[in-house]
Amino acid sequence: MDNTNKLKIFNDPIYGFITIPNPLIYDLIQHPYFQRLRRISQMGLSYLVYPGANHTRFHHALGCLHIMQKAIQVLRFKNTIISPEEENALYIAILLHDIGHGPFSHAMEHSIVEDVHHEEISLLFMNKLNVEFGGQLSLAIQIFKGEYHRKFMLQLISSQLDMDRMDYLKRDSFYSGVEEGKINSDRLIQMMNVVDDVLVIEEKGIYSVEKFLMARRLMYWQVYLHKTSLVAELTLTNILKRAKELYQKGIPITCSENLFYFIQNKISLADFNDDILDKFAQLDDTDIVGAIKQWQSHQDFTLSSLSKMIINRDLLKIKMNEDKFSKEQVQDLTEQFSKENNIGIHEAKYFVFKGKIRNQAYSKSAEPIRILKKDGVIEDVALISDQLNLRALSKQVTKYFICFPKQLNKI
Repeated sequence: MDNTNKLKIFNDPIYGFITIPNPLIYDLIQHPYFQRLRRISQMGLSYLVYPGANHTRFHHALGCLHIMQKAIQVLRFKNTIISPEEENALYIAILLHDIGHGPFSHAMEHSIVEDVHHEEISLLFMNKLNVEFGGQLSLAIQIFKGEYHRKFMLQLISSQLDMDRMDYLKRDSFYSGVEEGKINSDRLIQMMNVVDDVLVIEEKGIYSVEKFLMARRLMYWQVYLHKTSLVAELTLTNILKRAKELYQKGIPITCSENLFYFIQNKISLADFNDDILDKFAQLDDTDIVGAIKQWQSHQDFTLSSLSKMIINRDLLKIKMNEDKFSKEQVQDLTEQFSKENNIGIHEAKYFVFKGKIRNQAYSKSAEPIRILKKDGVIEDVALISDQLNLRALSKQVTKYFICFPKQLNKI
């Protein structure tokens, strides 16, 4: 095939035209593993709250590729030497950073696979593609794993101010319509520099960094940890757990072949081989939504009731609090629901449960966002910002919640 045919452009609602830099990137985008991301929503069940939030992980990965191109341009302009091999490795690593996401990723990580995180699956996919592509992904994998000596390259892919966060904040705020998440990624990228192989932001970019961190905090409370999205995701986790439990009890469960494989088997990271990876690659949102639609009419009260809740958006009630809810409150509501519906306490626990969520826009324990001052001194942004709220942003905020069916006595 003529390679010039592979230098295509995508039209993106956020950045305008995104160009594919070379034929290898084109071939990776064309690969079935990557095309699968077109069928995986970036924001899971957030569309139940924000109807526009239907964009996919495919969109997001291309956006990350685009801003990585911009970042490399800026850094080279400021005399950071990046070889063509390193440039390409950065493109590959950012393009594939989320390739391991399953459908409704966070619900899946707690139900279908046994605590296997998407980063670990991304690495498995990258290794498999590296074999297929004759070792052309080796440097990208090294950077992705943090094993490459040039530290700033990992920071561009995974840090508190990376291309991934920059794209998803801009994109998710655009599609959800939540203005508070808007960030000026162009300005942030223009302010980037590298000193001693470490990524820094020039001092005049400090307000853009503050705005970025504030946007992240607001997007977490308003979108990612929105109580309705949260209760929907927890309900989905419970649906998948219940389906697994019924199968183990010998009760028939119908769903797509690929999803059934993961319901039948306990899959941990150690179990993943090429065959299982291929089965995982066949899973997307349609498998889950199709199964839940079917399970609405399942004979099991728990599975069918929970499935109807998601399909009809008639969800459990969720209450948030600064303080923990007591075990007694949960117990009373569980017993009440069990009596009213003539089901066991074990089943009732699928409908009544408590938990907590945490939000921390900036972590002091993680790799800091470094500001390069005019006098050449490099400082952690939290220390030199004149905004008191930046110190507040690095404090972890915990909120407690309880979920229960709407018809129960109010708390």
